[in-house]
Amino acid sequence: MADEDFVPHELLADFKRRMKIFHKSEDEELSRSLTASQARIKQLTNCEDLTEPLIAELIMERSRYAYNDQLEFFEQNFLSDLLAASLQHYEPSDGGDDDGGTTPVPV
Repeated sequence: MADEDFVPHELLADFKRRMKIFHKSEDEELSRSLTASQARIKQLTNCEDLTEPLIAELIMERSRYAYNDQLEFFEQNFLSDLLAASLQHYEPSDGGDDDGGTTPVPV
């Protein structure tokens, strides 16, 4: 039951090649998994630029873990890569306080 409006994820062909998946019957589900992984990697690293090799790698690795029903182990196993990508895309805020940062912190 293929959706006529289905647009494959940009990394779908690379992911299928890596996973040695040669049929098209799972393309929609794989694309959804890649999209969810891209959103989670963006949330963790503040980046979703697929042209960056580390980001694309993290998206595909998270999707691989999801495909193999092992998603709960992804963040633990890729913590150093996630941290590196996060630090690379870190953008310090200006504080955002209207009172110059003098708001007391509740104890």
